[in-house]
Amino acid sequence: MRTFFVFIKCKLGKAYDVAADVVEKVDPCPSIFSISGEYDLIAHFSVDNTLDIGRFVNETLHQVPDIVDTKTIIAFNTFSKDQGFKGDGSEN
Repeated sequence: MRTFFVFIKCKLGKAYDVAADVVEKVDPCPSIFSISGEYDLIAHFSVDNTLDIGRFVNETLHQVPDIVDTKTIIAFNTFSKDQGFKGDGSEN
């Protein structure tokens, strides 16, 4: 699985509408949070390794009405107590 996050800037007053549309219309359905700062929302996606993230964002997410701008961040590793740290070939 590949994990990425998309910061979403919405038209003024439309953040809740955009969040509802993304949850309802975008597959795979993300976790989406309202946030403070430069962007209004952040969406978390975990997708199949074969998915082209750029195409997904451009052809799926950018089709949601009232999205003004996005910024995509691709995650490299997941760190948790359950999985341990495997970044250097060993576990802690």
